This record gives sequence, structure tokens and C-alpha cells, in this order.
Amino acid sequence: MELRWLPPLRPLHPRLHSLFGFVLLGIVQFSLTPPSQAADPNVIRKSLARISNTSQEPNYRQPWLPGVTMSSSGTGWVVSKNRILTNAHVVSNARFLTLEKERDPKKYIAEVEHVAHDCDLAILKVQDPTFFDGTIPLDLGGIPDIETEVSVYGYPIGGERLSVTRGVVSRVDFRPYAHSGLDSHLTIQIDAAINPGNSGGPVLQKGKVVGVAFQGFSGDVAQNVGYMIPTPVIRRFLTDISDGTYDRYMDLSLTTFNTLNPAMRAGLGLPNNDLGVLVSSVASAGVCHGYVLPGDVILAVDGLSVASDGTVELENERVQMAEVAERKFRGDSIKMHLLRAQKEMDVTVPLSNAWPFPMQANQFDVKPTYVLFGGLLFQPLSRNLLSSVQFQNPRLNYFFEAFVPKEIYQEHPEVVVLSSILADPINTYLNEFKEGMVEEINAAPVRTLRDVSEAFSKASDFYVVKFIGNGRPLVLERAAVEAARERIRTRYGLQREENLEANSQ
Repeated sequence: MELRWLPPLRPLHPRLHSLFGFVLLGIVQFSLTPPSQAADPNVIRKSLARISNTSQEPNYRQPWLPGVTMSSSGTGWVVSKNRILTNAHVVSNARFLTLEKERDPKKYIAEVEHVAHDCDLAILKVQDPTFFDGTIPLDLGGIPDIETEVSVYGYPIGGERLSVTRGVVSRVDFRPYAHSGLDSHLTIQIDAAINPGNSGGPVLQKGKVVGVAFQGFSGDVAQNVGYMIPTPVIRRFLTDISDGTYDRYMDLSLTTFNTLNPAMRAGLGLPNNDLGVLVSSVASAGVCHGYVLPGDVILAVDGLSVASDGTVELENERVQMAEVAERKFRGDSIKMHLLRAQKEMDVTVPLSNAWPFPMQANQFDVKPTYVLFGGLLFQPLSRNLLSSVQFQNPRLNYFFEAFVPKEIYQEHPEVVVLSSILADPINTYLNEFKEGMVEEINAAPVRTLRDVSEAFSKASDFYVVKFIGNGRPLVLERAAVEAARERIRTRYGLQREENLEANSQ
């Protein structure tokens, strides 16, 4: 299975190790709610928008070139005064955004004010304030009960008129978000038809928004299974951006084993009360490093007992322990009650920063970084690069998958790859080094792409490039590279020979 968009939305890079076959989607539903101003479909219509996005996908194969321009559509709604909420994937890589309202022929120009790719939410601002005339912000509700009916409004299959259908809440779960391909958050499953093009549409129950439609299983995996982003995630996003910036989700950066096995519990000194999970690893770059140790047993977080399967009871639902940390913000802390060496103790973990190495997640709204020297293209390993270039070197996949578990980031915060070679007489015999990961240049360790740029900028008659796991080095003569520079630039239409900043496109 693979993560992918449903047409007409643009393709999403496949998740290399996902067990789920999600597709980003639009879901449309309707229910007969009690009469009130907020529940009146005519009032709701005025507060919805059809979003048209002209986007440009980055070109990771030829990063010096602009990417392909594409068009897609989605749904947004007024969440507060002069603010439109939608999915991040609806407005990703945007070059030009327009909004349309029901019974209003005008196209309103908009731009992204805040975007959270890790939880697939975004806020838009509209250039013309008259867009909000006659609109009302839709109120946020809570988590709907299982087997209750909900309604979702939106514009499926690229339609220009609002469409509404209904579905039933069937599950509250903790699942991967297809947009980033890495992050998992709270989700609510809906028994509903899945239609592309209305992602970002509000899910309502009794006149209040209880979620945002955003993804579902592809038709060849399951039928009538869709997911919405619940209001705890929406509220967290809105609170996070209240200071003008988005700090991303906090992450404990540790892994745990359940303690369901009675023999394991006895060996750890745990009573027969079905509580506690065993910490198997703690990332050295994560917030728990120095506070929690491998071998500790987490008994409670913020006063909530942790069951032996790693869940806690939160708002009358069983959710993963990570959900407690996810509802916090940078600068907050989380309290843990631990069993260490069969002695109970308490620690307070400061949530100082989000995980600093997002290379395993899909990246959006940034330019690819690269260094081109002598026709050799060097790029940092990332999910985007792996999805764009079908590498044959299995060591690359290993380094990608093991980047966090094996803490490769300690030696290589960026794993720099010789991703391609622009053919020229000076590199005719260098194809054997293609797809290699750079270890050092002229005996200087390469930890990031900037190290590559700095090494090639230093005066030297020769440049000796060593690759991880390859005993034979690649050697370039500076005089030959300089002689070939203009020839290569002209032949391949190069305007820039490097980009070191993954700034907004």
C-alpha cells in the first residue's frame, strides 16, 4: 500500500514503511440537525469557500529548475474573524490562491498566513475584506460520540457548487497523517463516501464543527472509510499560532514496549494491575534525553495512568500516551511517574523544542537544496528526494530508515548523496560513485551539505571525495572543473550552481 492523493489532487510521495493505504480526500456529508442559526445550511453556506490553488512542485531531479505547475481545489471555512481554515495539503506549494463563495461570482485572492504540515492544517488571509461580509465564524465543538451522525460540507470532484452528504462516527483513533507521511495524531473515522476535491471541509454536528475532512483509505483498500481531523488538533493549531508563529508539535522522542506479558511484568517488578510501559530507547536529540532512561517503566503522564498497551484515558476515550504531549506547546513541560530499578520516582520533562530532524517527512513550500560541482550533483537525503529519484543503492534506504533509531543524525545531521551526474568529459568515468553518501572531502568530515560547499570553495589542486562504505575515493582536478564550468552551465541551463537555504519558494 502507499500514500497517495485522489485525482484531481496532485500526487503525494509514497510513505516507504507505512502499513496503511491512505489518500488525501474530500468528504461531504449532511445531517438533519436541530434548527439554529449555526446549524442553518443557508448560514453555513455563506461561511464556506471553494479554494483554487495554482501550485508549483519542487523539482528534486533538477533542483536548479522550477517545478511543474499544477491546479487543484479544496474547501475552507471561516473559523474566526477574517480567517479561513483549511488543510495544509490544499494550499501546499501555492503560487496563486483564489476563494469563491456560494452565490458570489467574484474570485477573491488569498495567501497562506500560517501552515502546519505536521497536522495538515492552514490559515488563509484574504486580500479583500468584503469577502467576509455576511459570513459567521463556525463554532468548534468537542469529540463526537461513536455511532452519532455528522455532516460535512465541501466541493468534491472539483465541483463549483456546494455538496452535502452524511456519515456516522465509527472510531476515534491515533493514525498517520498522509500529508507529512510521518506524523501521527488523533483522528476520527467516519462511515462516508470519499470524494477528492473537498479536503478542508468542516464536519458539523448539532451546528458545531467537530472536525475537518482530510483523508481516507483508497478504494482498493476499503470502502466508505474516511477520516477527519478532530477539534483537539484544530484548537491546538489555533493556540500555537496565536503568537504569530507555528512551533510544530512536541514529541517525546522515545519508544516503548507494552508490558502485557505476565513474565515481563514480574521481571520488571510490576504488580498485576495492567499499568506501565517499558522504555526501549530515548533519542539523544529529543526532549526526554537525560530525564528518561531505557529500561524505565512509565506508569503515568501528567497524572494519567498509562495502561500496559501504552494508552491513557483522555476525554472519555482511550488514546495513545503521546497524545498527552501532543496537546502541549513549546515551553510547556510534562510530568512522568516512573519505575526505575524497581523504585518509583517522578521527573518533569521540559518541552523545549520540536524534533529537529524532519528529513523523514514530506517537505512542502521550500526549495530543494543542492551543490553542483564539476557536473556532480550533491543533495541531502530526504523523503522528497527518495520519492523523486528511484535510487538503486540499498544503503540509502537503510540510512533513511535508521536515521533516528540508529541515531545517524549524530554523525550526519544531513546525509549528503551524490544523486546525479551531468555528463561531461571531466566526469565520464565517475558513474560508479553515483548514489554514494559523502563521508569526507580532502580529509574534512562532511556532516551537512554546507560542508560540501565549503570544501569545494577552498583552494586545492585536487579534491578527494570519500564515500561511506566505498574504499575507493573520487578525485577531481580543480583546473579541469574550472575549465568545464561554463560549458556545463550552458549545456544544462544552470542559473545557480548551489542552493544551501531551504527557504520558501
